[in-house]
Amino acid sequence: MKKKQPVAEDEEEKMSPLHASQEEESDAPVKAKRSKPDSDEKDVVYHPVKLSRSDLYRPPTAEELNQLKEAESLFHCSLLKMQMEELLKEVALSEHRKLQIDTFIQTVTKLLQTVPDSPEVEVNDLSWLSDAVKIPFLLLPKTTKGKFHMTPPASVDLIGSYPLGTCTKPRIMVDLAVTIPSDVLHPKDVLNQRYPRKRALYLAGLAQYLTSCNDIGPMRYSCLHGNRLRPVLLLTPPDSSSFTVRLHACPPPGFFKPNRFHPQRNNIRTEWYTGLQNFQSESSEPPTPHYNSSVLGDLLPRAHLQFLSAIRSQCSAFPEGMALLKVWLRQRELDQGTGCFSGFLASMLLAYLLTTHRISNTMTAYQLLRNSLNFLASTDLTVNGITLAKDPDSTAPSLAEFHSGFQVVFVDPSGHLNLCADMTACTYKHVQHEASVSMQFWDDPTVDGFHSLLMTPKPMIRTSDHVFQLCELVKLQSTCKKANLLNELMDQSGNYVDAALPFILSLLQQGLGQRISLLTHSLSPVPEWSVESEAPKHKAQPPLSFGLLLRPELASSVLERGPPADSPKAAEFRQLWGSRSELRRFQDGAITEAVLWDGESMCQKRLVPKQIIAHLLQLHADVPESCMRYMGAMVDDVIKTGNETTGEEESLLVVQAYDDLSRKLWQLEGLPLSITAVQGSHPALRYTQVFPPQPLKLDYSFFEREKVSRSLLPKEGKPCPAYVTPVTVICHMEGSGKWPHDRLAIRHIRAAFQISLGELLNKHHDYTCRPCASHLDVWKDGLLFRIQVAYHREPQVLRESMNEAGLLIVRDNEEAQALETITIHKPLLTSTLHGLQQEHPCFGAVCRLAKRWLGAQFFSEDVTEDTADLLVASLFLQPAPFTPPGSPQVGFLRFLHLLSSFDWRNSPLVVNLNNQLTATDYTEIKNDFMASRESLPVMFIATPKDKKMSLWTKRAPSVQMLQRVVIVAAESLKVLERQLMDGSQIQDVRVVMRPPLEDYDVLIHLDPKQVPLLSQAVDAPSINFSRGTRAIGKILPGGALPVIDYNPVTLYLTELRVSLTCTYGA
Repeated sequence: MKKKQPVAEDEEEKMSPLHASQEEESDAPVKAKRSKPDSDEKDVVYHPVKLSRSDLYRPPTAEELNQLKEAESLFHCSLLKMQMEELLKEVALSEHRKLQIDTFIQTVTKLLQTVPDSPEVEVNDLSWLSDAVKIPFLLLPKTTKGKFHMTPPASVDLIGSYPLGTCTKPRIMVDLAVTIPSDVLHPKDVLNQRYPRKRALYLAGLAQYLTSCNDIGPMRYSCLHGNRLRPVLLLTPPDSSSFTVRLHACPPPGFFKPNRFHPQRNNIRTEWYTGLQNFQSESSEPPTPHYNSSVLGDLLPRAHLQFLSAIRSQCSAFPEGMALLKVWLRQRELDQGTGCFSGFLASMLLAYLLTTHRISNTMTAYQLLRNSLNFLASTDLTVNGITLAKDPDSTAPSLAEFHSGFQVVFVDPSGHLNLCADMTACTYKHVQHEASVSMQFWDDPTVDGFHSLLMTPKPMIRTSDHVFQLCELVKLQSTCKKANLLNELMDQSGNYVDAALPFILSLLQQGLGQRISLLTHSLSPVPEWSVESEAPKHKAQPPLSFGLLLRPELASSVLERGPPADSPKAAEFRQLWGSRSELRRFQDGAITEAVLWDGESMCQKRLVPKQIIAHLLQLHADVPESCMRYMGAMVDDVIKTGNETTGEEESLLVVQAYDDLSRKLWQLEGLPLSITAVQGSHPALRYTQVFPPQPLKLDYSFFEREKVSRSLLPKEGKPCPAYVTPVTVICHMEGSGKWPHDRLAIRHIRAAFQISLGELLNKHHDYTCRPCASHLDVWKDGLLFRIQVAYHREPQVLRESMNEAGLLIVRDNEEAQALETITIHKPLLTSTLHGLQQEHPCFGAVCRLAKRWLGAQFFSEDVTEDTADLLVASLFLQPAPFTPPGSPQVGFLRFLHLLSSFDWRNSPLVVNLNNQLTATDYTEIKNDFMASRESLPVMFIATPKDKKMSLWTKRAPSVQMLQRVVIVAAESLKVLERQLMDGSQIQDVRVVMRPPLEDYDVLIHLDPKQVPLLSQAVDAPSINFSRGTRAIGKILPGGALPVIDYNPVTLYLTELRVSLTCTYGA
């Protein structure tokens, strides 16, 4: 049988550049061997090529100048150009692989030409099929009209990306079209699933014949882009699975008239589908646009390939541009599944841009990708569709008619087929959003564009702020019934998931409104099953996942204010919200419809979207809350306090108490020098303390007075008292010539100021104060503030010393650096991060989750609190390729990803606090980093005030500990994402907080009575102890001081380290 021209690109393959290099060894580049000279190779001496002076100083050629100009104008640097060139090499097929594919294609083609004939039977008669092969189709309804018989295909043609030259690794799919002979089909087969069933029967017949062939490996069925009306047969060589050949059964070109598939025509009769007698005329039948496009899609591959081949011949960079676009789509999980933005669709988009002269034929692959994303970001195909048809015939639908039947419109060159027929509006909005985000950071020289754009995977759980799943998909049958979606069910051939999905998306979009900026959904994975098995039912697919990108300022609002009571829209509002809607009078005098959701604490308010979704699905879609699995805040439980909050309210109390103390310090009179600044330096004042200090009301019966200081000590036999956290406050005094220049004298003066501050606070505000040489402890509102007086010149005095000759020497030392860190850098960092919390309300919660994980895994000594806060800050300040986290959980997942994937060896992490760094600063930081890499900390974090030293990571972590942090973070991320997305997991999400103890040689078990922070354990203890506090009530000023900053566990650990270091030097 004559082999015809290769035909249309019909399907593209899944790819991941992160794993593109994992192709079999046979595809590894073959090392070029030097030709062996006549004499032994060991006698050959290779000399460098000597260039003449004229060659050495020859001006660059025109081609070299063009390349330099291109690298300068198109790329941030030549490195980006080289990275993209290397990526293209990674995903391109090797010549060896192409030879394997061509050989297997020839084998399959010869086998298909020898398919035996079979007698003609009714379509419903499957007796000619053996039990070893099943039909890849769900026969709903059971029967339809028509005759069928097997016969060899009229032609066997290569289609898809492989003949076009745009096929890429790692998942290599080669498409092969077998043309069903015209005598098997009938012109009326477009009706009532006759053609799709014959198509499936023909594939089953081919599978039955090929099962006896030794040249074919195990065969499986699948569906093209998850469309059950378009099953395909998957073939692999018996000795390799490095590529797959996908068999498509297609009608002969022009067999069906295209006008039969107009989006407003009906090809599924209600009477046939329902089995109920129906007296409607054909003109009154509901249109079946999706069914029509499924059948029409099989008619046009040849015309599509001719069109794309012509485009490819005109644009030399077309294959490379397609490869980059595919990688971009793959990393965002947009190129596979039902209604995906497939590689075929991407190639048609590039063709549209080229034919409309939006891009030039001479552009590079880089420019093709950039302009494609720019077009996607700026063009809404859900409102204004586009068409490739230049001169469509008179029967071709208009764009308005396409929009009436489909949510997204992109018409092919014939003018009859909508290439985006199965795509939902939400999926296109997702593509548009991703393109827009990509364009925002593309030209930013401070962002690593290549890795953000093409190398960073963006799974839904790490991209969306909240994610939820519909688990029992069979319940969507009730949705179709309640929402009266019979027409949609007929159009989708009984696929109730695809029929109900647009309704559910529209419902959620309407209910969530301004609370979200984007609603996305998972693309149902393409099913694959053995040819010996029945086609999987619709309920067998994995849960349907939905992602929400929140607007933080609106998402947590507990009030949904509706229209005025007398407005025409009030009835619509009541219909949407049902019994939850009620009339309310507001402070401005207005009486409107409103819905009030439950939520007092911040962690409860964050779950208002969950309440909305559960209510709407139950009310309008008949989906009970038990079928919904909401993963928006599952990880938040590990930072919940005893009050069942996640720390926001407690942090706010600390900040308010600090603000009040600060005002009172400013107002003090009678000090020898005035106060110039009061700055907090404790993590609680930036909302990042894992468990913020809580106001304590002391139970005096638990304590007895210490004779000297009159402090409260627990009575004998009592458990260790509650831990009292000192909140550090730095109080700067003004400079004066009266300050001494001796370091010891300065300390005495500071101590005197602290005594004076304590006396004045006690006198004017009745605060209990205890001054020490290094600080002043103030008991206020049940909280302990530790005030340290600072003199701005003290670090400089510590650096000064006199040598033997009496000369003044200024030399930096650790003591000066430590004092500078405590009195200058930490307060500045706290102030800056406090501002970041005001801008991003979930910043503090992300920090608390991150530090909770670091502490649970024994890393808090290596990645300090300040370092962890800066790492989290970078997620908000440089979020590319994401948007800033909108929930604590997604921020924590990105924190783990940052730890595990950042190139700490070769790159500095730049945290641009207050947006003070310019592009020049970034370049300077990177250059200084590379020049001094060996002397710099292994984890280097640069900030606007610390560009060269990495102050916060100077002492830790070590190389070994950082390596362990990276490994544990990678494994934690993997486990946690699986726990969140897979409801069948037995473990809970706290598993990532439980460190492995098997590797330790010695385990020391502590007496729970002497562990004051026992209640903060990851797993709640079975028993708790009274630790000298009462239920909170009004706390009066004054009273005795409790034991401060006393944690036996920490003190014991410190002693243990000192002892072991002295003994073993470890």
